[in-house]
Amino acid sequence: MASKGSTLGTLPKDKYEGNIITEWSDLFNASTHKFTEVDVSGALAELMQIKDFEEQNTIRAAAKASTGVMTEYLSKEIFNIINEERKVTHSKLSQNVEAKLDDNSFFVKNLKLGNNFDPMQLDWCYSPVIESRGDFDLKPSAMSNNDVLYGGTIITFLGLRYKSYCSNIGRTYLIDPTKLQEQNYSFTLALQKKVLESIKDGVDANSVYQAAVDFIKAKNPSLLNYFLKNVGWGIGIEFRDTSLLLNTKNTNKLKSGMSLCVSIGFHNIPNPDAKEKENKLYSILLTDTVLVTKDAPVLLTDSPINRSSIAFYFEDEEEEKKPIKKEKKPVQSVILKSKLRGEARNTEEDSEQKRKLHQKDLHAKLQKLGLEKYADENTDKSTKDVAVFKRFESYKRESQLPINTKDLRIQVDAKNQTIILPINGRPVPFHISTYKNGSKNEEGDYIYLRLNFNSPGQGVNKKDEMPFEDVNAQFVKSITFRSREIERMSEVFKKITDLKKEAQKRDAEKKELEDVVDQGKLIEIRNRRPLRLDSVFVRPAPEGKRVAGSLEIHQNGLKYQSPIRSDHNVEVLFSNVKHLFFHPCDHELIVLIHCHLKNPIMVGKKKTKDIQFYREATDLAFDETGNRRRRYKYGDEDELEQEQMERQRRAALNKEFKSFAEKISDATNGKLDVDIPFRELGFTGVPFRSDVLCQPTTDCLIQLVDPPFLVVTLQEIEVVHLERVQFGLRQFDMVIIYKDFNKPVTHINSIPTTQLDSVKDWLNEMDLPYFEGPLNLNWPMIMKTVTKDPHDFFFSQGGWSFLDMESDASGDEESEEESEFQASDEDPSDDESSDYSEGGSDFSDGSEGSGSEEDESGEDWDELDAKAERQDKRVTQSKADETRKRKR
Repeated sequence: MASKGSTLGTLPKDKYEGNIITEWSDLFNASTHKFTEVDVSGALAELMQIKDFEEQNTIRAAAKASTGVMTEYLSKEIFNIINEERKVTHSKLSQNVEAKLDDNSFFVKNLKLGNNFDPMQLDWCYSPVIESRGDFDLKPSAMSNNDVLYGGTIITFLGLRYKSYCSNIGRTYLIDPTKLQEQNYSFTLALQKKVLESIKDGVDANSVYQAAVDFIKAKNPSLLNYFLKNVGWGIGIEFRDTSLLLNTKNTNKLKSGMSLCVSIGFHNIPNPDAKEKENKLYSILLTDTVLVTKDAPVLLTDSPINRSSIAFYFEDEEEEKKPIKKEKKPVQSVILKSKLRGEARNTEEDSEQKRKLHQKDLHAKLQKLGLEKYADENTDKSTKDVAVFKRFESYKRESQLPINTKDLRIQVDAKNQTIILPINGRPVPFHISTYKNGSKNEEGDYIYLRLNFNSPGQGVNKKDEMPFEDVNAQFVKSITFRSREIERMSEVFKKITDLKKEAQKRDAEKKELEDVVDQGKLIEIRNRRPLRLDSVFVRPAPEGKRVAGSLEIHQNGLKYQSPIRSDHNVEVLFSNVKHLFFHPCDHELIVLIHCHLKNPIMVGKKKTKDIQFYREATDLAFDETGNRRRRYKYGDEDELEQEQMERQRRAALNKEFKSFAEKISDATNGKLDVDIPFRELGFTGVPFRSDVLCQPTTDCLIQLVDPPFLVVTLQEIEVVHLERVQFGLRQFDMVIIYKDFNKPVTHINSIPTTQLDSVKDWLNEMDLPYFEGPLNLNWPMIMKTVTKDPHDFFFSQGGWSFLDMESDASGDEESEEESEFQASDEDPSDDESSDYSEGGSDFSDGSEGSGSEEDESGEDWDELDAKAERQDKRVTQSKADETRKRKR
């Protein structure tokens, strides 16, 4: 060292502690050679101020992550809290934001930062700061207090570090602001623009601050006393580079390639118009990360700052909440409907034989197609239960282990989802995916913590088995620790349990979103105004208030434009639309255009395959009591006029929406046709949780008025089974089985029996094979048998023929119920017909009794034949008598 010189560069402001530093200091002081110490911190800072291309990209990634957390999470959370009037403290909200760093899917999928972005390299520069009342502290070193988030002015700023390079962003949110606050915020936006225009290569740092001061003096001198002492600083590996402070004293020049944190703010401005004492003072802060270039700087934290994006108004919400008068639904005549059904019965009976013959052909064709499709024994066998090895990794290298693991204690690293256990004097990481379960027991002065891990060969069934690439590898099946620190071990066990729950929750969410695809990019029309349908609502609605927006037709898709926030916009590409429906409002309260998608998309935080755009059919703005015509028109004459106006409004709405749906079809170049439901063919039923009207269309069976929506594509149906079809029951159920056997069947329950014939006719006309039976079947077990071996199902078990309760197969040992029904075609005796009413009553009682016996005993039908023989005869007799009476 002496031969090279006697000058030693040091960093006097950086103080280090530890054994190495102590030993070095002792050796340095005891050395006979004396060095001249020189402070080189300024030179090193200047050397690192200009960033190369790779460093600039790293800062860009950090800035995008900070912008995403601020825009996609924190701002939404603040508006939701204010809107729902929840009491959340600043510190609690700050903790929630800080915990978002552990949600890797948020950064990868929601923010779309690219495949090369590694969320594990993210870290906080400082704890996120949220302030909303009292004396504001606009420094990054501030701490969020325990006050409840309050309306008025809300200041937020946060900074993320990616691969050791920092970024910073800060925003101001105005809750029901006064006119003066709006003016001052607009002035701050203009001041920020002025400051950014003054930042360029070769400019002195103090000239940037002076340009801001001159602008304030010229435009709004009353705010000069509240202006901050600097407008930013240098940022990079060091969060705050004091050699690049943008204030009046710094004469250093800005150079292209430098990264700056530009912070424009006014501190504790008086608010004379404030109603609450907490809002007597307010502050405004806008903080962004920029890159210096030879011309205008590049803004890296591009988060919305316009007033419409950061302001929240309660008065507008109150104006929207006007009393809504519900219109009475037109009463449907039950008597008329029953008469029409009665008239149709004779026609249906005449065509009954043709319908049976057609269904017989469809059944034979169904069996033939099944035999052809699954001729190979290995065709389409279920692979759901095949175990797949799950890859996971805690740390890529030993240096990434936490520092505090050297004391050889159990540690829980929540960020890396890892449990670190001391084994043989070394810290050994176990990923949370390897953890199975655990237990905690206290005995005397000791606590025993037992942790069980997953290992191959432990599974009870094939689904639970855990495969591994190396069959000869050794595994830790379980491990037990004993300790005197009861409280700490209890806390460690709780952390492990919570970490396991979070991991399971993340896995469930990931599995739920597996089929969500990226549609692609919407190509907007630029050379002209797009075709637009105004004042429409969307379902499912994005998060926030329910506000009418506009629906636009662009080159390759539809765009729903929200008037509140851009992130509430919904884009639907034509290539992802499977069916396009128009539903008129003739007998409904809404008129709508509905898109059923091929692949689900995310609308807000909801996954959906159905997007609907609708408008209410009633004119809510029409004042029935305050209209001038009420003074001289009243009674029936006035009601007739209102009904006529209502019909005109509905007709105009139908025309407008139908025309727009046809324009959507034209924009797809004929790839999509508008499908309209046939109400006269509809039938009521319960597909989900409420009784609704299911209506057929040309290609589908739909229910689009009440969510959840029902859309069944007819071409995807394998067979339909009608259950609970018994004499004496007022309702029956419909089960739709799809050609894709892995898809769950669709149930439409509680369909009135009066609509049975019309349902059969519709299925028959659509060439859909159907069966009917008296009981509800266990469809999960049936479909499990079918998917397990479709070849055996069709070749050995006869396919869907087990559903045919009226089979004419040559008979040897068929159920007596079938043979009894075949005999019912004969003309019964007069004595038997005289007991019609008695037989009907006995059947009703007997059917309930036999059903309860079956549920309780679980016996097979063959074992109940003897008990049901008398009942079946009465059923047959009753139906024969009823048929003869109809013919008379």
